[in-house]
Amino acid sequence: MKIRTGFGIDVHALAENEELYLGGIKIPHYKGTIAHSDGDVLIHAICDALLGAANLRDIGFHFPDTSNSFKGIDSKILLKQTVDLISEKGYRIGNIDSTLAAQKPKLKEYIPLMQETLAKVMNTDIDNISIKATTTEMLGFEGREEGITAYASVLIYKGE
Repeated sequence: MKIRTGFGIDVHALAENEELYLGGIKIPHYKGTIAHSDGDVLIHAICDALLGAANLRDIGFHFPDTSNSFKGIDSKILLKQTVDLISEKGYRIGNIDSTLAAQKPKLKEYIPLMQETLAKVMNTDIDNISIKATTTEMLGFEGREEGITAYASVLIYKGE
């Protein structure tokens, strides 16, 4: 069995009168992400981690923010296409461990729905997806509610 790991990170600024999508779901909040796509930092970090693990470059290479075809796109579509790309190389998802860093909103109650949504998109067991949320104790741009960061680490594998 061949096993590989990958790491991804994504950051977006937050602004009033924008929508906030995380883990494929819309989160009610007075601020949302400024982005070319729907700005789902969690999905973007997972895509980068998966692509990196499979040595397929990064999300910007496959889905550039200079392309109008990705303007406002639902990031779940990008995630599905990313899973298809790693599948073409024979890889399957082992597990995903991720962390969202945001002062507000509190995300704990949304995590089970995020896990369920991502599991469906990636056609994997919900138990393969860990999502954690943290604040930065009011430090840095996340603490000042100027932005949000997502980190993801993944394990992918293929049978011999």
